[in-house]
Parts: sequence; structure tokens; C-alpha cells
Amino acid sequence: METRYLYILRYLLAFSDIVLVNFCFFAALHLTGSVRTYFDPTVHRYNIIVSTLLWIIATRVYRLYYNQNIYKLELIYKSTLRSIILHLSLFVVFLFFSNQAGFPKNFIIYFYVTLLLGFLLSRFLGTFLISMLTKSYDLRKSVAVLGMNTGGIRLSEYLANQNGLKFVGFLDQENKGINNNKPAPITSTKQQLQAAAASGIEEVFVSINPERMNDLTELITEGEKNCIRLKFVPDFSAIEPNFKFDRMGNFTVLSARKEPLESIENRFKKRLFDIAVSLFVIIFIYSWLYPLLAIMIKLQSKGPVIFAQLRTGRNNRPFWCYKFRSMQVNGESDLRQAGPGDERVTPIGQFMRRTSLDEFPQFFNVLMGYMSVVGPRPHMLLHTDEYSKIIDKFMVRQFAKPGITGWAQVNGYRGETKEKWMMEKRVEHDLWYMENWSVMLDLKIVFLTIINIFKGEKNAY
Repeated sequence: METRYLYILRYLLAFSDIVLVNFCFFAALHLTGSVRTYFDPTVHRYNIIVSTLLWIIATRVYRLYYNQNIYKLELIYKSTLRSIILHLSLFVVFLFFSNQAGFPKNFIIYFYVTLLLGFLLSRFLGTFLISMLTKSYDLRKSVAVLGMNTGGIRLSEYLANQNGLKFVGFLDQENKGINNNKPAPITSTKQQLQAAAASGIEEVFVSINPERMNDLTELITEGEKNCIRLKFVPDFSAIEPNFKFDRMGNFTVLSARKEPLESIENRFKKRLFDIAVSLFVIIFIYSWLYPLLAIMIKLQSKGPVIFAQLRTGRNNRPFWCYKFRSMQVNGESDLRQAGPGDERVTPIGQFMRRTSLDEFPQFFNVLMGYMSVVGPRPHMLLHTDEYSKIIDKFMVRQFAKPGITGWAQVNGYRGETKEKWMMEKRVEHDLWYMENWSVMLDLKIVFLTIINIFKGEKNAY
């Protein structure tokens, strides 16, 4: 939605940044006296080329020149600072591994101080220039919204904050004309679009309710007659705000929510992660942990070392979930959750629950494919049946493989759930995880889980 002028300015900014990096490099060399005393021209050219390439890599990592960053002052300053820090880290690593022992240490200080000051000045002048050009010469694209519904109002707020666009107002069918709240005798879609064309509007965003989908053909026809591009934004705000659109052949498919793990590529990545982690834990930790815990479990109570319980898995299919037995053998294990001061829990069981050691046999569940290292925690069949009737969207969490740990657990929602709101918060966190999954998020959750193991869990009974 950017104009060609702003598109060109974006690339001019990238080019000017590369020039600035090179200028600061030369300036730092002069300040240290290294032009006369340090390395031959070949090494000098090699270092300046590497520095430039590292800057390109750093800006790509933080998407410095992308649309979502380039037109927002706060984001461009933040992305620039992050790019400088990453460039510093990469360049120091390069100097270390390239064995440039004689490289002057104060060069790094001069280079990055001048680079930081240069970018502060550059960003100030750049944002001022873009602001002046877009406002003084009206380089922005004029747009309006048709449909003063909930979705249309939210859309107007978004468009008004886009520097590349000039939001003119609503084309309301009832009593509003262009320029927001000024009354206008406009009564039909045809008149609305004619008025928009006469006002120089180039695009109209139509926030349309699902029941008005049959009007699309008429709206498109009227828009094209008036040489106005129409862009349709279905208003599903009253139903579900997280819809996802896909293409299946010639069909448009609307999903109730985005699920990154519906992608076979993402599932493959997650499965590789699960296999690698579970094999590592089983070989290097479980192999010596099992005999130690088995002896203590057997000494404190009669019964098996491993406790197996049917729990609800992916797509609501039950599976046998394994744990180290932390309780006396009893007849309530499938009916009642452990709570504070539970008389069924053995002394070693209390320690295992507090440190999550009782969950380690579940890495075999992961290896067999019934569970994942990270995911919504599996519940007893009885609890799944109970909560599915009283918690909205509870069964949505069953779309994913259950996990040994999860986003809800590292945020404190683990253990016994006596009140409805506690399970609602757990479900809320599980759904957020499903809709925002990434490999990095899994690594973060594993890292936080390890920290909690050493700290001890206050909700682990």
C-alpha cells in the first residue's frame, strides 16, 4: 500500500546506511591512526567488505527496511539499535577468528561510537524528510472506508496510523459522507463511490458483514465504473477475531484460527526437536535417574515404580501416560487430583512433584509419538469430559499433541485446578501457544521449565 515515491525512499535509506557504515569505518581508522600504521590495502579492503556484508545481514535479521518498521519512528530506531549491536557482535567474532592480533582495540570504540552518532543524525534527518515529503507534497495514497461497523471502525484506526496512506474518512450509507462526521445527502452505494472518485480517493476498503457477501458483485461493478479499487475486509469481529484464509486449488478456505502446526513442515521440525530432546534425556539422564528413584520409591511404598494412566491425547484420543509413581497405590488416582497436604503422596513423591522429576518417563511417550516435549498438558479422561462441558473452547486444545511442559505451566497455571477461572486461564494460554507456535517459543518454554525445576514449583503437590 505504499506509493512509488516511498518505495524509492526505502531503498535510498538502505543505500545511505551502507555509505554511512563505510564512512564511519574510514573515520575510525583515521582516528586511530591505523591508515598509516596498520594492515596492507588487501586486508583493509577485506575488512571493509566484511563489515558491509555484516551490516546487510544484521538489517535483514531485524527487518530494518521492511514496511512494518520503516514508517514507524519507534520501530525504526529500535531496529537500527538492534542491528548495530548485532553488527558489533558479529564483527568482533570475525576479528577473533580471522586472527588479526594486531588490530587496534580502540578502533572498535571509535567505529561504533561514530556509527551510533551517525545513525542518530541520519534517522532524525531521514524521518524528518519523509514526514515533510508525505505531508507537503501529499505523496500518500488517499483511502476511505465503506462500512461503519465494528470491523470498519477498527480498520479506520489502523489506516489512520499508516504513514504511507492518507485516510480520508467513511463512506457511510446512512448519514455520513467523506471527511468523517460531516452530514451528506448520500443514500446509495453508487453515489458514495461517485463522491469518493470526485474527492480523489484511489482505494476504498469495504468492511462487509458476512450476511452481505452477496453484495460483492454489485460493489465491484460500481467501484470499477468510478475507477476506484475496492478492497474487501470481511468483518468477523462478532464471531472470531483470529480467522485464517488459505487457498485450496481454486477454493478459498476459511479456518477458525491460525495453527502453525497444521503445516507439515512445522510438524516435521517439531517432531525432530521432540526426538532429539527425548533421546538425549533418556540416554544421558533417565538411564541413571531411573535406578536411583526406583530404589527410593520401592523403599517408601509398595507398588510399581512406573505409574501408567489413561489420558486424553491429540484429537481427543486416549493414550497411556507414564510417570514415576509418587503416591501410595490407591483407588482414587483416576478421579481426584493431588492437592496440598495430600495424604496419598509419599515423601519422595513430594520431592519428585516439586522438581517435576516424576514426569521424566513421559519422554518415552514423546519418543513413541503420543506426546511432545512442549504442548498442552494431558488431563485424565474424567476431567476432559467434565471441563469440556463447562469451559468454552476447552476441546480446541486437543487439536495439539499434549506436552510434558507447556506455556500455561511456565506461567504458573499447573497442578490442581479447584476453581473454574484457573482452568480457563490454562486453556487461554494453551490456545495462545497453539496459535503462536515456533521453534524458538518451544526452546524458551524448555528453558523456563529448567529454571522452574531448580527453583521448585509452588503449585506442584
